Amino acid sequence: MPMSCLTSTPRPATPPPSSEFPPSSGHLVYVPFCLKDPTLKADTASNWIERYDPATNSWSYVSLIPHVVEGHVLKGFAMVSVGETVYVIGGRLCHKEMTHVSDVLADWVDVEVEILSTVMKYNARTEQWSACASLGTPRSDFACAVWDDKIYVAGGQSNLGCARGISSAEVYDPVLDEWSPLPDMNTMRYKSVGVTWQGKIHVVSGFAERLNSDRTFPFITERSSAEVFDPRTGTWELMVRMWQLDVPPNLIVAVDGKLFSSGDCLKAWKGHIEAYDAELNMWNEVENSCHRELSQPAKRLFLTVAPIGTNLYFLRGYRFSGEPPPIVSMACKFDTSATTRDAWTSFEPVVEATEKELCSHCCVVKLL
Repeated sequence: MPMSCLTSTPRPATPPPSSEFPPSSGHLVYVPFCLKDPTLKADTASNWIERYDPATNSWSYVSLIPHVVEGHVLKGFAMVSVGETVYVIGGRLCHKEMTHVSDVLADWVDVEVEILSTVMKYNARTEQWSACASLGTPRSDFACAVWDDKIYVAGGQSNLGCARGISSAEVYDPVLDEWSPLPDMNTMRYKSVGVTWQGKIHVVSGFAERLNSDRTFPFITERSSAEVFDPRTGTWELMVRMWQLDVPPNLIVAVDGKLFSSGDCLKAWKGHIEAYDAELNMWNEVENSCHRELSQPAKRLFLTVAPIGTNLYFLRGYRFSGEPPPIVSMACKFDTSATTRDAWTSFEPVVEATEKELCSHCCVVKLL
């Protein structure tokens, strides 16, 4: 990795980390952010993590993600938890630059610098970062899932400027601090969603093509398929039409033995939740899951979903019209076990100081 994009000592963050760990044990949701406009607050222009406590409906600043210097952001990485440890894996390093959308409009864009193989871990109890063994293959926009306290990654993109995904996969053992290669998938794919379900690693949808596709002909896309890895046998199985759409999902989570989704990468919230029916191999709308997002116009800045118990916590950010425009974080939960119309619970919104964007999906830590 170019030394110009790294620093051994992260810059001080604003605000400083909380000096007290949340006193009550339970589930905490860790969410990674970055600023859309890096000039708004230069000392937090790099990536940082915030913590959402469902018990108190409160947000708190946690830490910068180390080794990302001012003017650069990390995107396309995976963030997962094993025990009380949060792992930040791979991703692509980008530089924020202003570009003219039209004669009167300009906006910030991400100029990709490098795809990384670095892995960092954050101990939620001690609030300390440390480096882990690097990925065997640099990758961004890849599938990631946890099973039996091991981290599985598959697919993604490994080279800048290449529109094709990769088929390679590997597994990380936190005890040994070691990545081991796995057999290749049947397809090359990126922007897939990883989820553990029924004891197997599911790599769902994404921009995919078969390994034997001929580049002189149109690509044979498999965007509606999934690759399923069985850790017991060490083999992959291609599952056709598991997603059904040509557009990859935004996120798929497992709760109480079922898979749930709320949208795709173009429309993260469809207005309802869908559950996967394994027997029919299709997604169906969950009863009583329709939910009106807002009663007034606003631009959604981010949406991520945290599964806790039988609940799905939807964490969202919005920008409302006005001068200055109010930036608000909101949370609501859907009880997947509820049989009545009151399955949804909404919580009081939190006003934010600046506009931020999600740079990976959240993960949940259970404090013991």
